Parts: sequence; C-alpha cells; structure tokens
Amino acid sequence: MSALSRRSFLASAVAVSSALTLGGLDSAPAHAAAPAHHPGRAWLRDARVGLFLHWGMRTVPEYTDVEAWEARVTGDGWSADYWVDEAVKLHASYLVLASFHSRLGYARTWPSRIPGSPRTRRDFLGELIDAARAKGLKVILYMTDDPQWHDDTGHEYLDSAAYSAYKGQSVDLTTRDGFGMFSYDNFVEVMADYPDLDGFWIDNDNAYWERSGLYERIRRERPHMTLSNNNEDTPIMDMVSHEQKSGMLPDYDYAAATWTPLPRLAEGCFTVAGRWWYNGTDNAVDQALTLRRIISNCGASTRSLVAEGAQHGGRFPARTEAFNNAAKTWLDGVWGSLRGTEGGGYLYGGLQPGWIPDGGFVTVTVAKDDPTTQYLHITTRPSGGAVKVRDNAHTVRRVEDFRTGHRLAFEQRDGYLTVSGVTRWDAYDTVLKIRTAPRGTGLIPSAEITASATSTASGFPAANLVDGDFTTYWDAGDTIPVSVTLDVGKVWPLAYLALHQREWSPTQNRETFGRKEDSARIKDYRVFVSDDGVTWGQEPVAAGVLESAKGVRFIDLGVRCRFVRLDVDSTWAAETVPAYYHKLRIDHIGMATHFPGRAGRV
Repeated sequence: MSALSRRSFLASAVAVSSALTLGGLDSAPAHAAAPAHHPGRAWLRDARVGLFLHWGMRTVPEYTDVEAWEARVTGDGWSADYWVDEAVKLHASYLVLASFHSRLGYARTWPSRIPGSPRTRRDFLGELIDAARAKGLKVILYMTDDPQWHDDTGHEYLDSAAYSAYKGQSVDLTTRDGFGMFSYDNFVEVMADYPDLDGFWIDNDNAYWERSGLYERIRRERPHMTLSNNNEDTPIMDMVSHEQKSGMLPDYDYAAATWTPLPRLAEGCFTVAGRWWYNGTDNAVDQALTLRRIISNCGASTRSLVAEGAQHGGRFPARTEAFNNAAKTWLDGVWGSLRGTEGGGYLYGGLQPGWIPDGGFVTVTVAKDDPTTQYLHITTRPSGGAVKVRDNAHTVRRVEDFRTGHRLAFEQRDGYLTVSGVTRWDAYDTVLKIRTAPRGTGLIPSAEITASATSTASGFPAANLVDGDFTTYWDAGDTIPVSVTLDVGKVWPLAYLALHQREWSPTQNRETFGRKEDSARIKDYRVFVSDDGVTWGQEPVAAGVLESAKGVRFIDLGVRCRFVRLDVDSTWAAETVPAYYHKLRIDHIGMATHFPGRAGRV
C-alpha cells in the first residue's frame, strides 16, 4: 500500500475503542497485567523469535546528510525481501525496525511530513511492511523517547527551528518534553499512514506521552497494534522487553536475569555479534550462546528478539549471514519441540528445569494443545550417561529421542525421572520427547488445604498459596523471618512440598542500567510438622538452603502429619538491594502424599 493510500485509509476508517482491563501493580519494578491477552495478540503469544534491525544514518560509515545516506542505501541494493528472508531463517514471527533511534541519527525511514529530524523520500518502512505481510510476518516500529544524543558526534541531528515553525510555537527538541511532543506527532502520523503496521516497540517512556494520553489513543485508533516497552513494565503495554542480559550461570540462561512474572508477556532482546548496529567490522557470532538463549527463553515462555546489525544496503555481514544459514538448518531440527509450547516447571506444569546431577542443565517446554507431551532440552550435557530430573508429579509413560524417535529406557522413583541410553548428543540441545499421564499423581487438591502465615501484606493473603491460581500470590509483607502453616485436614503421609515462588526478580545479584537487582527467593528454611497444630517437633523434619533458581523448587518430607510449618529464616537478596531485601512472594505451594513411579523399557 502506498503512503497516499495509507493516508486515505485513515480518512475512511472508523475509530475502534479498546477496553483494557489492568490488574494490580507490584513494586520494584511494577508488573502489569491483562492487555497481553487481547485476542488480537494471539500472534505475539505464539511467537518465539523476532528479528531486531538497528539500521540508520550512523551505520558505519556514518552519514550526516539523509539524502546522501538514502542514495547510498538504494545504490547498495537495499531490499525488504532480504530482511524478511533472513527472519524466516531464524523462524522469526516479527521484525522490529529501529532507525528512529537516538544513537543512529534519529532517521525516519519513511516520507514523513513532520520536520525535526532526518527523513527519507523512499518508503523503506512501507516496503518492509508489504514484504513481511507477503510471507506472514509482522512488523513493529521502534520509537525512541530520548533526545540526549542529538549532537554527541558534533553534528546536530535535531532541527528545533523547523519543528517550531511547523507547530507554530517554540519547541526545543533537545528537551524531554519537546522531543516527547515531536515523537508523539510521529506516532500519530505513522498510525495514519501505515494501518498495516503491527505495533510499536518503545525504548523506555516519556512523560509528555503519558500526559497526552498517547497509549490510550493508539488503543482507540489502532486496537490491533501491539505495544512493547524496554526495561520497564508500563501497565498499558502488551509486553515488556529485557535488554542484553549477561553474567548468568550458565551464560545462556537468559530467563535467570528477567523479572517479569507469567502470564505477563516478556521478551529478551540481545545481539548476536556484540554490537546493536553495524560498526564496520564483520564480528564473530557465538552460535552456541545464541541458539541456547533461544531455547532457554522458550523454556520460560519468553520471546527472543535477536538483534543483527545490517549494513547500509541491508545485507548482514558475512559471519552474521552464515550464522542465519546455519541457524535455519539447526532450528528446523528442533522447531517441533518449541512451536506451540509454553515454558515448563512453573505456570504450565512440566518437569523441573535447571541444573541436574553430574553438571547438566535442562530447559523444559510443554505442548499447549496437549500438556501430556513435553520436551526436555538438555542444553548442557551431564558428565555421566544418565539424565536425572525432578518429575514434578508427572507420571512418565514414554521417553524418546525427539530427532530420531528412538525410544529410551527410563526409571521413575522418589520424585525423579532418570533416562539412560542417550547416545546421540547434540552440540547445543539434545531434545527428549516425554509422554506422561494426565498430571496429578499424589497431589493433594488445593481445596483440601488451608494456609496461614505470621505476616501478610494487605491484599495478598496466605489463602492465595492454595487457591490453585498461579496469578495470585501471598506476600510476606517485608517481614523475614516468616512462617507459613499448611493444614491438610487430617493426618496424611506427606512426601514433599512444591514451592512456586513468584518470578518477579532475577536469580542473582546484579546491576542493570544502574538499578540494583537480586533474588527475592527463599534461602535458609526449616520445616516442622504437627498432628494437632499445637505441638510441634523439637527438630525440623527438613532444613537447608533452597537454591536461587526459577521454576518449581522441592522440599522432601517423608512424614505423616496434618500440619506443616515452613519457617523461612532468610532470603537471597542482600540488604544493599532494598527493592528485594526481605521481600518474599509465593504463588502456590503444592503438597503430595507420594511420588509417581515406574520403570520404563525400550
């Protein structure tokens, strides 16, 4: 669709209002709810990978004249089809175009009628939208709120005088409010001219946008558009993106550094070659790290926004292009274990992810249309020949090598599934397909359990621990030590507790963009039991240190009792990180009378 016909579309379009239901907000950082479940966002919920394209006037070699840059781009043979084809290789569902970027010269790669920053005559954005739609992909436009880099190279990229004349008032584009006004106008123009655009990816936020009701206007005029925000969780957004996490163990476990609890939609954006945009160097791509990051993110229901810096003519450097070719072949081989799945070990059931005996590390995905089918992704191979993982109350019926269909021997005992006979180890991800019975073996129904706590934040009662709903949670009210007491109604044999702590903090002490982060998870604990809720044993039946890790954590008991008291003596967050220190939130505590168990044979 041409720019003219896009503008004509707006003149005849009928504004559609979009009612948003926003849930309560947490603190440090805030977490939003609901809009991601808008029916028009199904494609975003189903997406597993996106391609992030940083490309503009400061792509090396840098340009200060937009006409000269556009001539270079066209002369070098830029084609939207190339980017779409590269995205397809990565199994991406969407592309994010970042040219109107604070560090790339604020170039708008479409024929804007608004003066104020560089703009092209050629409609690169429109061509990309059309090429993507032809192959079933979505396009999202990056929009910046940040004027601070307007002259960091000695060249002024923002023209306040021209924009002031256009608005009929004095506007300084180098201020946050002035730039907020300018960028607001660009949002509105883009919505008018590109009705087939699928959304905006917003780098942080701007107070002018919020005061002017920008997001609400987008919802009214283009309810199909998705809104994503980078590194903060603005309630009206569909999704929050987490930028370039590092320092985790293992290094590819991206989800360990995120702080967005399900079912909120989250994305991890990261570079494959060390820089967000092309800097004149054909940088090496860490293939193992990148592919495993994609697997790790799928295991946490997180989308991977893979950033690849294109040259002026659109082509990626040779090593990046070679990676995409190799990634296509490799991803083709595992895509059936990722497509149509959710992350396992938390909200959607599944085996327990994380470290396993003998130094291995696993991620779990669960088929959305058949939760009795799940996939165990062995991304770090254990030193021994067996793979041992916590079964999380799933009775296993069959195990096979996903790639070959070869059945594997297994044993299930004492809460663990042990698979033996794996002979084909993939360099990045050995995938086992697990078939189970419907879940529930040994689990005590939540309706039969009552819970109380020695401290509770207002609005987040202990009853939330046993209501069967992972989207509600108990908050300890900034009080540690704290105790939780569970009453199962009569004396039962109790095999274990399954703790689903709220996924609202990373797992390690770190600092991201100047913000200190740490794990708000249980560290030192003790468990006492009683038959009457009055007399408790002198010694705990279980005690130890719970690892700071995402996904379900278990405390084995092996006792008969009616009451169980969990004493949390400390959490992992340091006192130097007050946003997480002495804060504890738990979504759900499961209890079981026995473990599932059987031996399988080939």
